[in-house]
Amino acid sequence: MSEFFWSDIAQRRPCTFFDDRPDNEEISLLVIHNISLPAGEFGTPYVDDLFTGQIDCHAHPSFVDLDGLRVSAHCFIRRDGTVLQYVPFNKRAWHAGVSEFAGRGRCNDFSIGIELEGTDNTPYTDAQYIELGQLAKKLMREYPAISHEKIVGHCDIAPGRKTDPGAAFEWQRFFDLIK
Repeated sequence: MSEFFWSDIAQRRPCTFFDDRPDNEEISLLVIHNISLPAGEFGTPYVDDLFTGQIDCHAHPSFVDLDGLRVSAHCFIRRDGTVLQYVPFNKRAWHAGVSEFAGRGRCNDFSIGIELEGTDNTPYTDAQYIELGQLAKKLMREYPAISHEKIVGHCDIAPGRKTDPGAAFEWQRFFDLIK
């Protein structure tokens, strides 16, 4: 495995909101999220600005709580299927927050986080499913500890705190793409 693993289907974006995983940590979980900034608006530059540390917190009233926030994902898939990668897969992105999977906390230590441009109740696009499926298959080959059972939503590792990717995410459709 290379020192910095970058997807060949993603555009690389500069980000400093990541660090090293704990020594000898096996990547074994894929977490699917959603995000839109402002909430429910698509095609804006603000998610990219957030993950690259350049968001203007005065650009929209809802951004006031984002001031000083240091958050990232490994990848972000726009509605048109464009994949942006912020953090090398072998590094720890700051996407899960307070989280637990199978009795183990600190999911950022052993997971990869993929953000979809969307909301819990807005259907995701065909292009997003296609790109997410391709990316997930590549990640499962690179990190064999990621199995179908270890692909979850943010809601599954932070219940009561997070709801994404939401009711609009078609899990069966996604799993059919990664058979």
